[in-house]
Amino acid sequence: MRAVSPLALGASAVVLSALLGGLFGGQVLATQEDLPRHYDRFAEALAAIETHYVQEVDTERLIYRAIGGMLQTLDPHSNFMDPRSYSQLRERQEGRYYGLGISINVIDGDITVMSLFEGSPAYRSGIRRGDVIARISGQNAKDMSSDDAVRLLRGPRGTAVGISIRRTGYDELIEMTVERDEITIATVEAAFLTDDRTGYVKLGDFSGASDRDLNAALDRLRDAGMERLILDLRNNPGGPLDQAIKVSNQFLPRGDLIVYTRGRVDNSDQDYHATREGEFTDVPLVVIVNRNSASASEIVAGAVQDHDRGLIVGETTFGKALVQSIYRVSHGAGLALTTARYYTPSGRMIQRPWDGTFDEYLTYSMREQSPRAHTPSERKYTTGGRVVFSGGGIEPDHHVSGPIEGFDPSRFGRLLAARQEFASFAERFSAAGDSRVAVAGRGRKVVSRGFAIDGVLLDEFKAHVRDRGLTVDDEQFDADIEFVTAMLRYQIDVALFGVEEARRNLFDVDPQIRRASALFDAAERLLEGAGQPAVVAAGLD
Repeated sequence: MRAVSPLALGASAVVLSALLGGLFGGQVLATQEDLPRHYDRFAEALAAIETHYVQEVDTERLIYRAIGGMLQTLDPHSNFMDPRSYSQLRERQEGRYYGLGISINVIDGDITVMSLFEGSPAYRSGIRRGDVIARISGQNAKDMSSDDAVRLLRGPRGTAVGISIRRTGYDELIEMTVERDEITIATVEAAFLTDDRTGYVKLGDFSGASDRDLNAALDRLRDAGMERLILDLRNNPGGPLDQAIKVSNQFLPRGDLIVYTRGRVDNSDQDYHATREGEFTDVPLVVIVNRNSASASEIVAGAVQDHDRGLIVGETTFGKALVQSIYRVSHGAGLALTTARYYTPSGRMIQRPWDGTFDEYLTYSMREQSPRAHTPSERKYTTGGRVVFSGGGIEPDHHVSGPIEGFDPSRFGRLLAARQEFASFAERFSAAGDSRVAVAGRGRKVVSRGFAIDGVLLDEFKAHVRDRGLTVDDEQFDADIEFVTAMLRYQIDVALFGVEEARRNLFDVDPQIRRASALFDAAERLLEGAGQPAVVAAGLD
């Protein structure tokens, strides 16, 4: 029998460590006498595969999949990360890295720009969403893996990389030299006053800088006259627990319970209270959530709702209430392991149940929401005595369906969004006065801020969709015309003028925001009735 490689032996140890709790110092799940037997079984099976399988195998890939398969028997969120995935997670948590400031994906063998951070080197150089990176440092990027492309694009701060861009409407490649810089991943996507006294903040996700970024945005809005606030947590997937606590504390007084966790390992039972007097406890607050708001965003929404601090508008949130502890394992890989569950101040367990294959759980956001039946044990009460329910996400005080930027379009409209028809159409537009790319493209439409979506542009969009192989029924199109018009304006704004400009122009037509804006009188009455004793951690059901 061939000797098992050192990598395989090391990875086997990782598997056993994960199985037996050695990574997190908890109770060992098997006796010391069991350890050699479990280890031998895994090592012998791996050695047999390496020696006798019909073709050569990638041992590292086998190990990674073995660990991933093991974790998938536990819950939908415990997972193993290869070195690249683990590195990306750390970047999101820390909110910074060195590079160009773009996210890429391989589409039909092309390295395609999926998004870019405003103000980044890529943005300043004129790179656009939808651009294809044809060459990197003189190397043909066709059929290059995304990992290889990232390695070439990233580098020390201040160094430069030459890239060649292929863009719709340009006959020749666009040559660029882009200087790498520190990329700060902003978690506040937009923050502005919608009128003389109404503030709006879109928090995109949670990272190590979320509390700081949000505080800076709120300070700026208050200085400009903000007296009331809409906090938009839609499509926010969550992030570090400590940031959820700090963000919640912006709106709650010292001592209020924000969230508590319960688990089986050391230090997993924790009650987290507001540690300071929040700076914005006197601002009437409406929080918007949807079916893709999860984890840390649910902690914030749950704390606001349970303390009667503000009103929640939108859809029932995703229902992810599992605390993930992140462990670095050998060879730069990582392990995200569920070590506790979290509960809102009133004692609500927000985690939704899952089936054995996780299918129903993971496809939640793709299905229509329907009223959920509740058992008596799921009934909880806010500080002011309002009834709320446990057992599956944060249910809004005012339900407004709107899975796509606040809209609830027909199946046809959802298909347009899922196929990225609006975003792909926006790629043919250029901003008036944009001189970052000197050469003018062929057949491109130039628009200025404040442009209108007229009948001519709608007809061009129909032709674009048909050219991409989708049948357009005029009656269906007209039924979704408000949604289509809003999404065309939004995606062109994002491509040319930035997310904040796009959010400003979407604000007045977004159905969920319109409902939220009409609730400030109720939010103010709720705020005036606050000040009851802080809720203490409830016992588990």
